[in-house]
Amino acid sequence: MVSERDLFKVSGPLHLTSVNWNCPHHQRSIAATLVQGAYVLERDRQQNRHGPEACAPAWWENFHFELIRKLVDVDDFSIFGAIYEFKSPSSIQNSSNGNAPKFVIAFRGTITKQESLSQDLKLDFLFLKNGLDRTPRFEIAMQAVRNLVSAGGQNVWLAGHSLGSAIATLAGKNMAKTGINLRTFLFNPPFVSAPLERIKDKKVKQGIRIASSFITAGLAVAVRGHNNRSEGSFAMLASWVPNLFVNPADHICSEYIGYFEHRKKMEEIGAGHIEKLATQNSVKDLFLSALGKESEPLHLLPSARLTVNLSPSSDFKQAHGIHQWWRPDLNLQCKEYIYN
Repeated sequence: MVSERDLFKVSGPLHLTSVNWNCPHHQRSIAATLVQGAYVLERDRQQNRHGPEACAPAWWENFHFELIRKLVDVDDFSIFGAIYEFKSPSSIQNSSNGNAPKFVIAFRGTITKQESLSQDLKLDFLFLKNGLDRTPRFEIAMQAVRNLVSAGGQNVWLAGHSLGSAIATLAGKNMAKTGINLRTFLFNPPFVSAPLERIKDKKVKQGIRIASSFITAGLAVAVRGHNNRSEGSFAMLASWVPNLFVNPADHICSEYIGYFEHRKKMEEIGAGHIEKLATQNSVKDLFLSALGKESEPLHLLPSARLTVNLSPSSDFKQAHGIHQWWRPDLNLQCKEYIYN
């Protein structure tokens, strides 16, 4: 049986023999590797692997990070995140190290093992209901982020995969609202919407998106009035530009492609003012507002650097997996979207 330490030797980013912290591809690979470290920490715990038997350290030690804290869920005692500190040895000091993070806080996604599956699925469900911010797991994560910022200033990176990227998104949003924009890496972040990206006919897909925007904007005006108080909160986040990494074959995150491209298309056809209302609201949350239950949709973002993996995926597991993001042979398309 292949251990996870041996798996690193096979599938880890071994091409990074020397890390250039100025290179976005190196930054992406290291951030993904540290998220994988959080996954393997929990697997070590579940399989009672300690000391030399532990597999997790290979995922950060090779890149000169030190694990300074495990983040543990108080409900099921699973490890859901890890805090790392960069410890560059003097023997490999180079000019790019100035762009290295001082700390990285990484959050894993759902693990389909009995010891943690129940709690992970509960949090997945709460994410769909915009209730993630009221969970002990997120409260622990948010306090850890605040403590790191106090200790390391803004040279703190957030990283997460799937459910973990939802936690990182919420933490990043909260910090941005206080004027602190943290470097954020969101791998396969979940988008709560019908998977329109799976529609092959571009005209049909575009027509549905345009109709949806007019309906959403109309509901926003009806429910919240022309002076939409959520717009100020949304615009406040515009200067925070998280890095999103999505795969078109992953229906959990692929809708981010259409979300940002449609915004640009609406501007091109002269309906930018309609989309400005639609892009910051969801129909579900507008109905909740009409019932007096204010809810801010977590997945909607003003700005982002969107990286799409156009390399073919054999199945959903590969398309949604964290492993794809440190491969050196990816066919990537990168675009930046800034909300004005």
